[in-house]
Amino acid sequence: MEKTSLHRYATRPGMFLTDEGGADAVVWSDTADQVWLSVIESLDQPSDFYDVATELPKNSTMPFHEQIRQFPVCSRILEKQYCRETLFRMKGPNYGMWYVHLPKARPGMRYGYRADGTWAPKRGVQFNPYKFLLDPYAKGIEGNLDIGPEIFPYECTVTNGHVDGAYDGAMSTLDSLGHMPYSVVIDDRDIHKHEGDPEHPHVPWSKTVVYELHVKGFTKNAPWLDKELRGTYAGLAHPTTIAYLQNLGITSVELLPIFAKQTEIGLAERGVVNYWGYSTLGYFSPEPSYATETAQRKGAAAVRQEVIDMVRALHAGGIEVILDVVYNHTCEGALDGPSLSWRGLDAVSYYCRRGDNPGMLVDTTGCGNTLDFTNTRVINYAVDSLRYWSKRIGVDGFRFDLGASLARLEGTFSRHHPFLYALRSDPILGNLKMIMEPWDIGEGGWRTGQFGVPFAEWNDHFRDSTRRFWLTDVDSLSRGHSNSIGMQEMATRLCGSADLFSTEPGRGAIASINFVSCHDGFTVTDLTRYSTKHNEANGEDNRDGSNVNHSVNFGVEGPSDDPEIDAKRERAAMNMIATVLMSLGTPMLLAGDEFRNTQYGNNNAYCQDSNIGWLDWDWLYSTKRTPQLKRLELTHDLIALRKSIDQYHHEEFFTRLSMLGLPKPSSHVKWFLPDGTTPMEHDWFNNAQRSFTMRLVSDEVPDVAIVVNGIDEETEFTLPADCEWRMMWSSGEVDGTSPIHLSENDGVDEAFDQYSARARKATNEENDIVTWTQTVPTGSIQRLVQQRNKPADGDHDQFDQSDQQGRDRDINERMRESGRQSQRTTANESYSNSTGDGDDQRENDPWLVTGLSISMFQQIGNGNREIISWSRNRFD
Repeated sequence: MEKTSLHRYATRPGMFLTDEGGADAVVWSDTADQVWLSVIESLDQPSDFYDVATELPKNSTMPFHEQIRQFPVCSRILEKQYCRETLFRMKGPNYGMWYVHLPKARPGMRYGYRADGTWAPKRGVQFNPYKFLLDPYAKGIEGNLDIGPEIFPYECTVTNGHVDGAYDGAMSTLDSLGHMPYSVVIDDRDIHKHEGDPEHPHVPWSKTVVYELHVKGFTKNAPWLDKELRGTYAGLAHPTTIAYLQNLGITSVELLPIFAKQTEIGLAERGVVNYWGYSTLGYFSPEPSYATETAQRKGAAAVRQEVIDMVRALHAGGIEVILDVVYNHTCEGALDGPSLSWRGLDAVSYYCRRGDNPGMLVDTTGCGNTLDFTNTRVINYAVDSLRYWSKRIGVDGFRFDLGASLARLEGTFSRHHPFLYALRSDPILGNLKMIMEPWDIGEGGWRTGQFGVPFAEWNDHFRDSTRRFWLTDVDSLSRGHSNSIGMQEMATRLCGSADLFSTEPGRGAIASINFVSCHDGFTVTDLTRYSTKHNEANGEDNRDGSNVNHSVNFGVEGPSDDPEIDAKRERAAMNMIATVLMSLGTPMLLAGDEFRNTQYGNNNAYCQDSNIGWLDWDWLYSTKRTPQLKRLELTHDLIALRKSIDQYHHEEFFTRLSMLGLPKPSSHVKWFLPDGTTPMEHDWFNNAQRSFTMRLVSDEVPDVAIVVNGIDEETEFTLPADCEWRMMWSSGEVDGTSPIHLSENDGVDEAFDQYSARARKATNEENDIVTWTQTVPTGSIQRLVQQRNKPADGDHDQFDQSDQQGRDRDINERMRESGRQSQRTTANESYSNSTGDGDDQRENDPWLVTGLSISMFQQIGNGNREIISWSRNRFD
């Protein structure tokens, strides 16, 4: 039997220019009765279709939708819009596809679709041929949306942005053409289009440092850019911008959505815009407003080229580009939203609907609708879009907003969802970086750790535990209450969150995207300035945004001129940033956190296309060594240090957890209490145990020790005595109180002098007239002065008894009583038993570690090990 050939249009939708000068237009709609291709031409240019189109009479008594059914090709002149619309009746549906061949077509041609069918809103069907619809596969979009009654499929009125009407009322006969953006044809046939492209950086996951930024907000206030370039793709591609990113040390930028977007009706009513861009208008077209005015004037192709050039420039600088993508919902909103594309073409097929009531939408996104990823065509649509951005635009990966909504089968999350398998198995996408936001607002929506290989996931457990450990727990303890996060939880997060991500063979710590701040929530600085959100500028009476932030204000809500409060805040901020960068896994920083950027207490700046949402670079050219510059230097140093350490360049877990949730014995990671002993089981379950050392062991390079002091007092830490240690970085450097090697000093007496000298130097570097006591915590000064001036036996104490009350015991007494007399195995004994080298042990290696700090130490030599060179002479 002769094999039947497939129809030429049975594959993918889109607008495809052909070699003979025409184009094939294909669009998907399973449920429409008829679809038309609408081509828009300016009246001051001759029409390409004058000889094939029948012109419709202006004053016909026949309704418009009946007129256009009479002719295969018809046209009409719209004087108010100063354009001619030519309508081509399409053939179909063939496998759900409608198609037509245009005899003439050219790049830059504006077009759209109209669809007719049943009007039954209570059954989910809202076809309206009076609505001009964007092509879901359009590679370019031009023009703006006018929010008026014309864009809604039902009869309504719009007054001052407020829509009054019923979605299930009568069908609107107002034409939306002229009130809608246009789809624009872009020619992609050039076989040489990728010539000269720089190589993709191909940064391994194990060496990745992600940096989340907003294309506009990052450079809108950038003083190094000309006004034309600020807030644009070209501004992000500027050599100085890329140099800044390189100097910081990040490897991959994660861009908030750059797909074409549309502000929701409710926001427009309040006079604000969707600044973040999580309201997609087109999944193949870049957002035009982020392009330079020159590119916007030239049209959609120039806008897209500016995006391509941005990606190329970042690649040339060795930086990957990851896009935040929003396939879970569209900008059309709930049932009463406008008809812009998907709703008008096939609302039943594109959107999830309730099984017991197909007229009602399922909303697991909080945005009014959810795309139906149980429909194969919707999955194909998303995959086609992703492949386009990876192949044609050249991006290196994607972060999927509300990823749980993309993996629901019959309402329930499944790691075996066809969409996830499509991503895994695709020869292009499967080799890119793919990051999931592993939750949505639907039932059972929190799915952190459950997406499996090859997906990485935002780790909200890491975020919340780190915030609580360094902020709310510290605040609680200072008030005499208990804390909630202890050594076990922090050790688990530092080691890559094996409890969440060791879900299958081959999945390692790099699957955990470790962060404490992102676009959605407080910045790191605001976490230390505000106990509650301040979102009044959003126009929702401060109801929007999360109420659970695990933030503290250190006694003053908002900015403070009190140097002691500022020092505490800065220490806490650096503790959180350092925890991100010292943990196993993939670190992610929010742009601006490295220089104390603030959103003034707004933890939901989604509609703040203003100084609230834009980064403030005013500090950059200050003649003083500002606090912003100091944090930037410390963050840069720690990123560089992380990138130089081999222990962070492995993808597998160094340790996994037992059934009880305790770290299993590992040759890669060892744990110690401050006195040098190995934690016992009760230590792991004791939340009050907040100080410990994590040693990352290697047979080839020097070991690394992460020293966490989670209590607000100096503590003597005994590091493993099988080698010497060098302090590489400490959050104590923010105020000149980094760890002091007691064996190199005359005990605490000389330690006092070192603290004093370091703090004075730190203060001088600020170039401000302040005393060193303003940058050292008061408790530290009291304890050190008390130890320095301790009277000889028989002398009276130089301090009044009232002054003594409430002070901590002196350091030596605390350490003698801290548990050294317990029967635990010491670090020396443990090392001796495991290596057999007990005869060559050193004396205990004590370091005085300031309270509430995290520090990194590196081994100084060990046999024939090669020492990594790292200069740490800031205080030498």
